[in-house]
Amino acid sequence: MRIIDRGAMFASSPGSPTQSAAFPWPCVTPGGRWLCGFRVAPTKAGTKGQRTFLTWSDDEGRSWGEPIEPFAAMTVDGKPGLIRGAACTALDEAHLIAALCWVDHSDPDAPFFNEATEGLLDTRILLAESDDAGATWSPPRVMDTSPFNMPTPITGPILRLPNGELACQFELNKHYEDPEPWRHASILLFSTDSGRTWPRHAVVAQDPGNRVFYWDQRPAVLENGRILDVFWTFDRQSATYRNIHARDSVDVGRTWSELWDTGVPGQPAAVFALADGTLAMPYVDRTAAPIIKVRRSTDGGRTWPAGGELVVHDAGGRSQTEAKATMQDAWSEMSKFSVGLPNTAPLPHGGALVAYYAGPETDVTSIHWARIE
Repeated sequence: MRIIDRGAMFASSPGSPTQSAAFPWPCVTPGGRWLCGFRVAPTKAGTKGQRTFLTWSDDEGRSWGEPIEPFAAMTVDGKPGLIRGAACTALDEAHLIAALCWVDHSDPDAPFFNEATEGLLDTRILLAESDDAGATWSPPRVMDTSPFNMPTPITGPILRLPNGELACQFELNKHYEDPEPWRHASILLFSTDSGRTWPRHAVVAQDPGNRVFYWDQRPAVLENGRILDVFWTFDRQSATYRNIHARDSVDVGRTWSELWDTGVPGQPAAVFALADGTLAMPYVDRTAAPIIKVRRSTDGGRTWPAGGELVVHDAGGRSQTEAKATMQDAWSEMSKFSVGLPNTAPLPHGGALVAYYAGPETDVTSIHWARIE
């Protein structure tokens, strides 16, 4: 396991409206194009000025096109909103589908997360399609996420399943002013008609006791059809992060195994297969100063030994982890991270394109990539 190549696909311009670049979602098409959608804004926290850019490379990262902004602000149910993120999936060489995260912007000064209630601004999933490998896109349409009629931020791209179905991934939050407890869950919604309707769903992870939140699910469809999902795992009672947890499905998401503790601390990206069939998992280790690493598993993801870890990004500096007593403290901590959110796009013959954000300070971050094989 090694880094074959690396670089930056978008460089921050300090002092500009796009100085904060974060939340990248890479995609690799069968034709060899590498794409990445990501959010830009003047600051990392809040929603003011946020936009979604898309860039691509046709030479395996040696050069990246000038980013385009294909998904403009739009109104949903009479409310103005902005696009916070775009995650693309290749359905064939030129046909792409993008899951977009739309956020209510009726009150530009409202924080994304309501610290008083733990509610989230109205957040919807929109879908758009491209027939020219991402150069142009259809007008976004609102996805029906029934029976989940609450804020539904995406957790990654739409999955292609071996039976021909698509699966849309998201998590459950609650309405902004709702005083009831937040009951988080990681969800997959399934389509048998290429994304026109989504009648079947699976609750992939939810703690019946509402103590443990399985955040930021990162499902991967492996070559044998197995879905392996990994989670950034937060214990809200102790306000601490547990090790990354995982569970899998061998029947295209209909049933799921028991959760297991991977033994790896931190925030994961989706697992990918190496050329020899073993698995690799990038993650952010925040036990000290944040470092993006990759661990390898030879037993299908059950265990991830620390020996032989690959370091993808280590800028040194101080820890960005703070003492926490509440959920509000956890959200405050997240808003200050200047390194994070690695995401993966598998490459045709093993390995993956890994994209992440990093920079010298919270509001000055660029989008970086590494090719790992």
